[in-house]
Amino acid sequence: MLLLTRKLGENIRIGDDVKITIVEVKGNHVKLGIDAPPSVKVHREEIYERIQQENRRAQAIREAGGTPNGESGATRPSGAQGNPSSRPENGRESKP
Repeated sequence: MLLLTRKLGENIRIGDDVKITIVEVKGNHVKLGIDAPPSVKVHREEIYERIQQENRRAQAIREAGGTPNGESGATRPSGAQGNPSSRPENGRESKP
């Protein structure tokens, strides 16, 4: 693991396309700004783990010949997680 020290307003670059900026530091909380192309998925760790868990569950159901909700050919209701209309405009989550 690479460890870097940055001050407020300073940046970290990952490759040519990703820039991370230290936006705010309050006590033991650090607010980061991440500038990345839409093709780069950016998630908080707990959200990433939930996505991976759901993907594994859906794969196991598909391999067993079923569908995630138990009904053949059913779709998710409008606004359900995974529906692009329920995500912020840039397709990424944000923490309030």
